[in-house]
Amino acid sequence: MTIKERYQQVIDYFLHDAPDAETELIYDSPYQLLVAVVLSAQCTDKRVNMTTPDLFARFPNPRALARATAEDIFPYIKSISYPNNKAKHLAGLGRMIMEDFNGEIPMTVDELVRLPGVGRKTANVITSVIDSQPNMAVDTHVFRVAARIGLTTGAKTPLAAEKQLTRHIPKELIHKAHHWLILHGRYTCTARIPHCDRCGLRAVCRFYNRRSAKATSVSPHGK
Repeated sequence: MTIKERYQQVIDYFLHDAPDAETELIYDSPYQLLVAVVLSAQCTDKRVNMTTPDLFARFPNPRALARATAEDIFPYIKSISYPNNKAKHLAGLGRMIMEDFNGEIPMTVDELVRLPGVGRKTANVITSVIDSQPNMAVDTHVFRVAARIGLTTGAKTPLAAEKQLTRHIPKELIHKAHHWLILHGRYTCTARIPHCDRCGLRAVCRFYNRRSAKATSVSPHGK
């Protein structure tokens, strides 16, 4: 199977099986999504969604956040992983949005990564979700799933995986493909024990086919 054929079969599967895949973070504005994604680093979306209602009620926009200190923010996010660092990031983020971007959430990767607590992955999420830009956010789920299926080969870093994925996925589908892969990794191709028995990508998955080939090469007596 060529890499082009593998990608096409994977894309066809997701277009049929998960055409409306989207982020599980709950938000009502670019500002809310940005804050939620910053909080989601090494934390579950479920926990973030439990935390953000009170946070957004207290700090409903960048202006309100810019007036806050890390100490003001901390009580609202103390159940989130690394709350001290994230409180500092959010305080700085609010100030920079007001001072450097006139209160508007920037919508380019280069501008977004200037904000405290915002790396390339977060910037790619914001631009792809809000503006449907062809940017691929590679988190641990995407990195793992892409490698297992065989969409990436030898990628040692998220950036390397991102470059391979965006090279082969049609530009108009890249903003959707992030959600396809992350949700597949979250619920089916899980880290410790992938649920291959219920996966519709077995036929094209390198990980599954290698494991199956290895299993069939062993006799019932283990010889």
